[in-house]
Amino acid sequence: MIILGLSRSISIPTQFLFFVRKPCQFHTIYKHQHKLYSSKSCSSYSGLLLGKDPTAISTALSLSENSKSYFLGTQIHGHIVKLGLTSDIFSQNNLIKMYSKLGVFSYGLNVFDEMLQRNLVSWTLIISGAIQNGECILGLDIFLHMIRSGLRPNEFTLGSVAKACAIIGTYEFGLCIHSFALKIGMEWNLFVISSILNMYAKLGDIGSAERVFVCMDKLDVGCWNAMIGGYAECGYGFEALKIVSSMQCRGVRMDHITLVNAFKGCSVMGDLEYGKQLHALLVRSELESSTSVMNALLDMYFKNDGKQSALKVFNRMKNKDVISWNIAFGGFSEEGDAREIVILINELLLIGVKPNNVTFSILLRKCGELLDINLGLQFFSLALRLGFLDEVNVSNSLISMFSRCGAMGMACLVFDSVPLKSIITWNELICGYNLICHYTEALNIFCSLRELGVEPDRFTLSSILEACYKCGNQQMGRQIHGSIVKLGFASHGYICSSLIKGYVSFGLLDDSYEFFNGLDRLDLASWGVMISTLVHEGHNYEAMRFFNSLIKSGEKPDEFILGSVLNSYAAVGAYQQTQSVHPLVIKMGFDKQEFVSSAVIDAYAKCGDIEGSRTVFDQSFISNDVIIYNTMIMAYAHHGLVLEALEIFKKMKLANLQPNQATFVSIISACSHMGLIDQGRLLFESINLDYGMEPSPDNYGCVVDMLSRNGYLEDAKNVIEMMPFPPWPAIWRSLLSGCRIHGNRELGEWAAGKLLKMVPENDAAYVLLSKVYSEGGSWEHAAKIRRGMIKRGVSKDPGYSWVEI
Repeated sequence: MIILGLSRSISIPTQFLFFVRKPCQFHTIYKHQHKLYSSKSCSSYSGLLLGKDPTAISTALSLSENSKSYFLGTQIHGHIVKLGLTSDIFSQNNLIKMYSKLGVFSYGLNVFDEMLQRNLVSWTLIISGAIQNGECILGLDIFLHMIRSGLRPNEFTLGSVAKACAIIGTYEFGLCIHSFALKIGMEWNLFVISSILNMYAKLGDIGSAERVFVCMDKLDVGCWNAMIGGYAECGYGFEALKIVSSMQCRGVRMDHITLVNAFKGCSVMGDLEYGKQLHALLVRSELESSTSVMNALLDMYFKNDGKQSALKVFNRMKNKDVISWNIAFGGFSEEGDAREIVILINELLLIGVKPNNVTFSILLRKCGELLDINLGLQFFSLALRLGFLDEVNVSNSLISMFSRCGAMGMACLVFDSVPLKSIITWNELICGYNLICHYTEALNIFCSLRELGVEPDRFTLSSILEACYKCGNQQMGRQIHGSIVKLGFASHGYICSSLIKGYVSFGLLDDSYEFFNGLDRLDLASWGVMISTLVHEGHNYEAMRFFNSLIKSGEKPDEFILGSVLNSYAAVGAYQQTQSVHPLVIKMGFDKQEFVSSAVIDAYAKCGDIEGSRTVFDQSFISNDVIIYNTMIMAYAHHGLVLEALEIFKKMKLANLQPNQATFVSIISACSHMGLIDQGRLLFESINLDYGMEPSPDNYGCVVDMLSRNGYLEDAKNVIEMMPFPPWPAIWRSLLSGCRIHGNRELGEWAAGKLLKMVPENDAAYVLLSKVYSEGGSWEHAAKIRRGMIKRGVSKDPGYSWVEI
């Protein structure tokens, strides 16, 4: 079998063809060998089962658990019944444990129901078994029956129940469990405490976890691990790493779980340097043989843009499991990584590791991100041959891949072929339609989902709200809001964010303020969504007012809020506000954060202080980030300082930074303002010739604007006709504006016709064309255009001026 789609084909190793070509034969042989092993195991223990020795029976049941042999387990169960040991609590408890571990919990429940006598172990095993097999609500129900029977739970019972509360998100029940643990005097039991810490963290209440943690006098490594993992789980990377440092200062010996959680904290915080220090500590502690730790290290490097370091770690790993390979596949994100993905999948097959359903789920999603449908189809074929298409996550990933690649017909075929559709499958199709801007189809899918009685989750509702406000369907948006309240999702973070975005996007600011003020808990995420959405929709003064309210409330803004409000200052030229927020940025340590620094540079430039922009750029110079350079180039371009902009571009090349399309938008715009046409052309050509990138639509837009602005109208027209993208309204407006400036009536009429065909209700085409006529002395034609505007009901947006006081 060959994986194609690249410059040369790469063949899958021969020894793997057995699995690919004859999956049925493999399955038959596996079943035969499994049965043979089970029979041998059963016969080897038959001597022990002849007597009524509960210890021997327990040993035999442990064998069936460890070998995952359901056949052997049922044989032992038969011997227990035959020997009359159905009233022996010890044997019955071991049966419950065995069936739970083998994933046939219903059989364990039958054993429990038939028990004439039960002890605390019986109840604990059936509760933990239910939770391990995904029956969390049943587990909690059994726990309540146990309490009513008068039994006092032990630490393992409470630990299992706390885990169930976290899984199903029942915060109130979790509080009751914590209170009950305090009431029966288990508040000092370290196993119970670590379980409660985990529960609070997974429920998103890190504050309660902190209070529990600081109240403990004695802490074992499990409690420290729970707190570190809790912070990482809730997105508090800095706090997680702070706890790791405290743990080291107190001389608590770290284990492999500590390091796994610490690497997660580094991934959350994006702190590659601390991650490298932990890597050194890992080498010193001789835990490199732990596959779970090495997997966490690998994941940390990939998530912190340390791809080369990650690949070095991966290549040095001695005990790679399928999770290691899956992390490696998930770490590729760029277009050029397709070949590396193929090389890795072939290496995996060569060493005889069989990919699992997660492998194919990751690979298919990566093909979607890379927009490589050809490679995706080949992975689809391999997944089909290996029998993984029945796996829900593989089908969902296929829908996602086809959607991202614009093949919605194929995505729908996969969707229709799924016999039992989970809500996740519906969500993938809705998100797929949203992705390609087919919002009406997304709404239709949602209606079909509701007609079939499928219960939407928070992701469904968030996606469908996006479809509503993107297509301007206010009525359905309000109906969805009603459903959200009815289904109990009104206080959920994702949903609140989507509702705020929706109402602001509809222009219903009063409704958005009312909803925002009615939230039970105003967290930083809610403030951030409100401010960023107002800025995005052009309501800059309202965004500034909300930012001031945030500061007055005592909350500390994060980097995203600061970036958003600085964008609003830039939009309205609020120089004094920019100067007042800049010290706050430095004080909070965000001056080295690229997103915030670039926003400060942009704000100063748009407020007229180009020297302030250059000062911030020089202070951020150590970051060597392409975004900072692009922003500074654009700042100089806005001020007409083209030579300074070109100087920054040269510095960027000296720093060995790869420019992106946005870099060329900035630098070509600078050339445009100063009339450096030849320089601009050379830069545009270098995108492909020197850097191997295809020019983006924005790059073409800049070139057309440059040529039109400087009178090269025929050249601009040729660029529009030859570019590999269909023209869009803004590019026709650039050409029409150039025709106005340089008095080209004939070409102006042609460009105006193209623009009006695209956006007949837009006032720009009429206004620009009338100016072409009036500035050329054709007042009669200009008046005719103006009358045509009125006749068609097109009104010109009024101009306005402002001054900062």
